[in-house]
Amino acid sequence: MMDLSFLLNAHPSYVDQLYRDFLKNPDAVEREWRIFFEGYDFSSKSSNTTIGEQSLILDPKEFKVVKLIYAYRNKGHLVSDTNPIRPRKDRHADLDLKYYDLGDDDMDTEFYGGHELGLGRATLRDILNRLKTIYCRTIGWEYNYIDNREERIWLRDKIEHSYTAYEHPFEKKKRILKKLNDSAVYEKFLGTKFIGQKRFSLEGGESTIPSLDAMINVAANDGCKEVVIGMAHRGRINILVNIVGKTYEEVFTEFEGVSPENLLSGTGDVKYHKGYASQYTTMDNKTVYINLLPNPSHLEAVNPVVQGFCRAKADAVYESNYDSILPISIHGDAAVAGQGIIYEVLQMSLLKGYKVGGTVHFVINNQIGFTTDFDDARSSYYSTSIATTLQCPVFHVNGDDVEATAFVSELAVEYRQKFHKDAFIDMVCYRKHGHNEGDDPQYTQPQMYDIIKNHKSVRDIYSQKLIDWGVAGAELVKGFEKDFWAELQQRLDYTKQNTIPYQLQPTDIAWKKIRFAKQQDFESSPETKISKTTLVKIIKALVKVPNNFEPLKKIDKMLQSRRDIMRQQQSVDWAAGELIGYGSILLDGKNVRMSGEDVKRGTFSHRHATVYDENTGEEYNRLDHIADDGKQGKFLIYNSHLSEYGVLGFEFGYSLTHPDHLVVWEAQFGDFVNGAQIILDQFIASSETKWNKSSGMILLLPHGYEGAGPEHSSARLERFLQNCAELNMVVTNITTPANLFHAIRRQLAWEFRKPLINMSPKSLLRHPDCTSDVSEIYEGKFQEIIDDKSVEAPNKVKRVVFCSGKIYYDLLKYKKENQRNDVALVRMEQLYPLAYTQVDNILNKYPKAKIFWTQEEPSNMGAWWYIRNTLPDIKWNVVSRLASASPATGFSKIHEKEQHEIVDKTFND
Repeated sequence: MMDLSFLLNAHPSYVDQLYRDFLKNPDAVEREWRIFFEGYDFSSKSSNTTIGEQSLILDPKEFKVVKLIYAYRNKGHLVSDTNPIRPRKDRHADLDLKYYDLGDDDMDTEFYGGHELGLGRATLRDILNRLKTIYCRTIGWEYNYIDNREERIWLRDKIEHSYTAYEHPFEKKKRILKKLNDSAVYEKFLGTKFIGQKRFSLEGGESTIPSLDAMINVAANDGCKEVVIGMAHRGRINILVNIVGKTYEEVFTEFEGVSPENLLSGTGDVKYHKGYASQYTTMDNKTVYINLLPNPSHLEAVNPVVQGFCRAKADAVYESNYDSILPISIHGDAAVAGQGIIYEVLQMSLLKGYKVGGTVHFVINNQIGFTTDFDDARSSYYSTSIATTLQCPVFHVNGDDVEATAFVSELAVEYRQKFHKDAFIDMVCYRKHGHNEGDDPQYTQPQMYDIIKNHKSVRDIYSQKLIDWGVAGAELVKGFEKDFWAELQQRLDYTKQNTIPYQLQPTDIAWKKIRFAKQQDFESSPETKISKTTLVKIIKALVKVPNNFEPLKKIDKMLQSRRDIMRQQQSVDWAAGELIGYGSILLDGKNVRMSGEDVKRGTFSHRHATVYDENTGEEYNRLDHIADDGKQGKFLIYNSHLSEYGVLGFEFGYSLTHPDHLVVWEAQFGDFVNGAQIILDQFIASSETKWNKSSGMILLLPHGYEGAGPEHSSARLERFLQNCAELNMVVTNITTPANLFHAIRRQLAWEFRKPLINMSPKSLLRHPDCTSDVSEIYEGKFQEIIDDKSVEAPNKVKRVVFCSGKIYYDLLKYKKENQRNDVALVRMEQLYPLAYTQVDNILNKYPKAKIFWTQEEPSNMGAWWYIRNTLPDIKWNVVSRLASASPATGFSKIHEKEQHEIVDKTFND
């Protein structure tokens, strides 16, 4: 095969001059032209009598033929036979010969352009037949927009030579038929035995099962050890059984609606949201670990979770060898086109902190979204058009041609393994039933479903092909169905006669030591102190930079202040408390991963976890060099792209893989976390109760009223507290660096794992009173509630003010300035789960006092509603901003007035 792309825009006179130069000195022209001149059979040459040199006369139609070839490469997919139930739309591919100044008279003329297709000199007729065979059958290839020449030529060779010469051997055809049969018969069996129940059938898209089987087989042969799948509900039950290995008995039990007696915890979830994991044996007898992650009804929400899960496994288990773990994302056509999370995740795919070596995207394109036709579901030609933004190849394939779907599935994995980029498969098929089995699609797509009603299933089509080809007899085909149906019936009978235990999922050994939490675990925290020696070691590392490293003057000043801590054993500020917490975990041999927008420096320029040489721009990670012998965990910190939904989902997925590594995500401002509300509600708050999936990740959400306006004041504390139940997560509003230090360490000190949601400070980062004595680091533990240590006579206290977060320092300032010793300020550092015993102790300590709850937030926001409902027996007096539709005012003077009124009412109202 010869690449003749250089001819596309070449003018004949230019070619003539190059040929003259070539005759003088072959090395004077570029390689592709030299090969062309050496191989071209010039039928017309003339002598230039003036110069006395040969001149090239090249048929102008040679250029036209090459352009025709490239037109098919670029636009052949627009006319390919990829739709199994209706004709393709006219997308103006303009591939007719007339557009290239060619016609029927040229059909038997030989052209050098045949070399481009590996045909040598060939007639236009042969060239055209070859192009149609490659680009206009049941696969539509989109790849020629890829700029990287190596990728493009590799794909072209696979497409133009491997596919046309490809023939599945008998054993593979048999495997495809078996998988196709399992897929089809299983759906038929469920539809017969559980009439009307929702199962979100795969019927119409059954080629998915042999396609996944083909992917896993190719990946395993290339050294892949694990495959992680994320998908919505369409076809999930089929894939759970026929790919992932969930038992028929367990699925039948779920269809019966029986709750397993040994269900470990929580409320559970519907059968078509659940995950599963098991060992899978490939066609070539290799064993691969398959993990289908659970997903809510939010169709594409699991995609970033899959990415984070795979990255964590690659980092911790496979030494960052991404070839060892393959992420597969299965999409619906309406969702992949309509859900913005697809773009957020794609933009992660090549970033240093988030890359996973590429993902294979498999779109089950049933040409409809619930009841919406694809004409109303997108503006682009294809549901997969977003793939072109990162120059990912797209293979459109007719779902009725199961061998073609298997081929593109294998090719997508090969491409991913070789180039570590995403690849898309757009399997165009149909949905036999409505959105679910109880839905009638005739209401909205009567014509389409008249076609589908009379359309042969892909299994029947393939079975007949095998019979016609003489590859398999009708007995083999019928035998597969009969045997499998009998097995399913036997399993169903057993299920009805026996109690089926909940199948415990295979899990990493490290997770087996993790238990579920109890309320008593939150009445008092475990010890999390560190030794003075460890503290000094961490601080030394934090103030040290390499020789000949020139930090900015401001950074040098900050480092010097940290040296003063070490030298004078004085107090630590917020940033120091946080970094010392991470450093202590690293010295325990555990990794810390942190990401978010601007986290290396910190939104408010306080953290400076990494510093930069002002002359060279070299980056230095201050926490990567604590242990002199190098025996410490890794501090993995990454500034993310401008995404909340995608990045938080990624970090949640990362946190699921190992209980002894700490994962931290920080919002730029706490207000922006609502851009990731789906991850908060569907995963972080409820994954344990729905799916028995625990996470110990930390969310740092800058929160506090300082006059910055509606969008930079509130992390919506009330929404997190509303989601709190069943000890599902920990919500804090911490006021001291030492308590932050202990909260960080406590995440891994507990025998269970819970997400920690912390309302982080902004102005307190540099507040002179917001410091902790270093002794609080090497002594003590996390304090759920901090009593007022200044109170000397509890019986004389007239008011006990419970509060949380930054407002405490405003109240403290007033108390000191006005010598209000009759008021006790009590900080609720941990709002959920509440330490009830500690609350009772506080109330008993101040028997004569009125009880107040003071907050900066409006009365319909913040913690007030939660406090009132959680502690209803207390006669509360509440001080807050007035109820408001917006979290905060945009006018600084109004903010100051409101803040002053809150403080004044707390003490004097």
